[in-house]
Amino acid sequence: MGVKLKDIIEPKKIDFKDLEGRAVSIDAFNTLYQFLSTIRQRDGQPLCDENGNITSHLSGILYRNSSMVEKGIKPIYVFDGKAPELKSDTQTKRREIRDEAEKIYKEALKSGDTEKARKYAMRSSKLSPEIIESSKRLLTLMGIPYVEAKGEGEAQAAYLVEKGDAYAVASQDYDCLLFGAKRVVRNLAVNSNLGNLEYYELRHVLHELNITREELIEMGILIGTDFCDGLKGVGAKTALKLAKKDQLQEKLDELQKESSHDLNEVKDIFLNHNVNTDYKIKWNKPDKEGLVEFLCYEHGFSESRVVKASDKLKNLSSSQGSLDAWF
Repeated sequence: MGVKLKDIIEPKKIDFKDLEGRAVSIDAFNTLYQFLSTIRQRDGQPLCDENGNITSHLSGILYRNSSMVEKGIKPIYVFDGKAPELKSDTQTKRREIRDEAEKIYKEALKSGDTEKARKYAMRSSKLSPEIIESSKRLLTLMGIPYVEAKGEGEAQAAYLVEKGDAYAVASQDYDCLLFGAKRVVRNLAVNSNLGNLEYYELRHVLHELNITREELIEMGILIGTDFCDGLKGVGAKTALKLAKKDQLQEKLDELQKESSHDLNEVKDIFLNHNVNTDYKIKWNKPDKEGLVEFLCYEHGFSESRVVKASDKLKNLSSSQGSLDAWF
């Protein structure tokens, strides 16, 4: 979900070739939810092995990442750590929405309404500990590194870009910009359409809007973030107008009176997020035998398809492209 900035920021259109040779930090939870939501059967049921274990996420990780690596992109996955206490309300609401969606999905499935079943099935996706651990195991077998965040994965992914360990953050959420990500790519890990990648550069966003990053964060708080509800009636366009009129603080004071959260704490989450600074990033040769054992023997994947996908992973290299020159 995250803060809604779509109405006021314009992306640059790029394709995979513009990211060739680049390391990209991928928001793991964000991406796994996308895989679990979209990789389903026609009636909405997730892909499962013969023992009933969900495999939609494994399919997404294998085929989408092998495709990215074949195109010269070097993925680094970032997994969420402990969520800030201020996010508990949002997490509760999301669980309730998913539980209700699952209930409607099962009822629709029982009645034979496959279209309705698929619609609500996509909204009912949940990340279990088993899904998270199997994702990490698969990434390791593929030779793709991952980093454990102390808190929000998006903040950690932005930190990797800040330190030069990744060129851009790949996420569907605009929160990455509030966390200070210098570059953000949307649709990278969840869409193979070459013409559908969106690229945002923080300094260009701030320049085009004529605001500071701190003002962008304050706008986000008024619009609404994962850490607190926004001010009723304030969307991205209204928040930008308030910034232009130097009225952000006035509205923040108004929001503070009705909010149970300390808005300064919310702001601090974006400006001074606790990140993991002790990590190692190394791309390894894929373990082809391990991939076949794990995916084919344990989860019923096609061996020929797994071998074909693993062959694409040999393209992980240290070569660097130049997206700077592209602009």
